[in-house]
Amino acid sequence: MVKEVGDRGEMLVAKLLQDNGWEILETQWRCRWGELDLIACDRQWLLFIEVKTRSAHNWDADGSLAITPKKQAKLIKAASIFLAQNPQLSELACRFDVALVRRTTSANFCLQTYIEQAFVA
Repeated sequence: MVKEVGDRGEMLVAKLLQDNGWEILETQWRCRWGELDLIACDRQWLLFIEVKTRSAHNWDADGSLAITPKKQAKLIKAASIFLAQNPQLSELACRFDVALVRRTTSANFCLQTYIEQAFVA
């Protein structure tokens, strides 16, 4: 159930990014350091997007408190591995964004906050 909710949040953010001209390269890309929820690019930027989907009454500020320094380090390591496997993308500027998605009802989700450059490598 929790994974399904998270997947719905990621699909919402991927659609919003595509609607704004971004190409989704990967979803739920995994390596030994963890998972990169979304990887997107345009002609200038390569985005690594962490998506947090929460219900209305949550304890962690809509998911933003879950992006701890330890989580950030894992995301940075995973992004480094992704870049090593995809050297053709290494000329793009990299950015770590965070999307906070709110589950409003069992079937409805909305983007609560999108934080560009939420942290730096």
